[in-house]
Amino acid sequence: MKTTLTALLAVLTGAIPTMAQQTTPIDPAQIDSIIRQQIADKHIIGVSVGIMQNGKTVFTRGYGVADVKSSAPVTPATMFAIGSVTKQFTCSAMLMLQEQHKLSVNDPVSKYFPRLTRARSITLKDLGGHLSGYRDYYPLDYVDREMATSQPADTIIARYATRPLDFEPRSRWSYSNTGFLILGRVIEKVSGQPIGSFFQSHIFTPLTLAHTAYEPAPNGMLARGYTSFGLSDPIDAVPEAKGWAGAAGAIWSTPTDLLTWDLSLLNHTLISPASYAVLATPQRLTDGRSSGYGCGQSINERGSAVTLSHGGAVSGFVAQNTLIPSTKSALVVLSNSDFSPVGELNQQLLAKLMPKTGDIPAVAGLSALDAAKKFLSELEQGRVDRSTISADFDAYLTAEKITTAQKSLNALGPISNVRVVGLRERGGMEVASVQFNVGTTAAQGLMYRTPDGKLEEFLFSRS
Repeated sequence: MKTTLTALLAVLTGAIPTMAQQTTPIDPAQIDSIIRQQIADKHIIGVSVGIMQNGKTVFTRGYGVADVKSSAPVTPATMFAIGSVTKQFTCSAMLMLQEQHKLSVNDPVSKYFPRLTRARSITLKDLGGHLSGYRDYYPLDYVDREMATSQPADTIIARYATRPLDFEPRSRWSYSNTGFLILGRVIEKVSGQPIGSFFQSHIFTPLTLAHTAYEPAPNGMLARGYTSFGLSDPIDAVPEAKGWAGAAGAIWSTPTDLLTWDLSLLNHTLISPASYAVLATPQRLTDGRSSGYGCGQSINERGSAVTLSHGGAVSGFVAQNTLIPSTKSALVVLSNSDFSPVGELNQQLLAKLMPKTGDIPAVAGLSALDAAKKFLSELEQGRVDRSTISADFDAYLTAEKITTAQKSLNALGPISNVRVVGLRERGGMEVASVQFNVGTTAAQGLMYRTPDGKLEEFLFSRS
């Protein structure tokens, strides 16, 4: 059956069985090179990276400076604000209390905060899954005027969770830090401990997370956060006043400690398999759609493996924590430059950790990346090395097609940033998903190669 390019690209990034997954040990020198290039390209002040493979930490390294004024270097022990990565700790704390039969994730909010809007209709699980409809108090990417003044969590909750709902509970997914402040206060009411103390006694100390803390006092171990406006030089970021991050985002940590945390989730060290499933299973909306989010974890079921991930962003800091359960692998990226997103760095490194699936045939000659670069370069020049392509593709690539392609490509600009983002097998061939830029235009395509290295197809379009 004929399959369109768009459909095949969807297959390449779609759910693939994990039963035959394999991992390739990372090359530390290659990882280091990727990080240094991203630091240079994105003007990142400081970044700390940790990688786990097969349940073992295999890479932890700091780059740049933790403090511009003192030039103190980032080390693996430098603590960064992890922002909303905190949410998976908050959900886990709630699940620990459920295991102790002190609450249920299905409890209505009214059991603890009867005066909040529609409190009888909203459950604790709804709060943890961003399905409540409560207005988010922190939707912006800077500290606004009200967040410059310290406020108790109850004051913030009363201000934002007594308004009319933004939508009917469970009918939509919409990120809400407000829900996590409510969860934090529920944990405090049920446990009788401030949430920071609960984290310390039930999570940080049992896992020996020596460089992890909730709302830590300033000390020499903490990185300083930086921001910028209009591509200006970095300036000190003004942090949120006390109370505003709270159970939604007030933990500081290191990649080493977060990898230990990730492994504890996979090993069910602190919470049971049933509780872990609450974190890792996407919740459903009332119309049956998946929210793509469990409790404190985004779940991506596309690609070569299921991933659990969460980003974090508070003033001056960005963070990414991604877990690949099927291979016990994980990636942590922390930065003290909130104006230089680490998303591209995270994706480049994550690609090195994603497992191989199925029986992708070995291909003689060039790597997939080099073969793609070679063919695209030839198209730019209006000529193709026909000794490297199959008879069918040779017949397909008429002189007219090549001339037309050359004119189109040259008009858009030079080809750059060529990358292979997925590999699979079809019809006994290696199928590579390739992304690249033509000038400022993003493009994507599929490249088919037979085991003898012949190019059977390379078609692409705007992405």
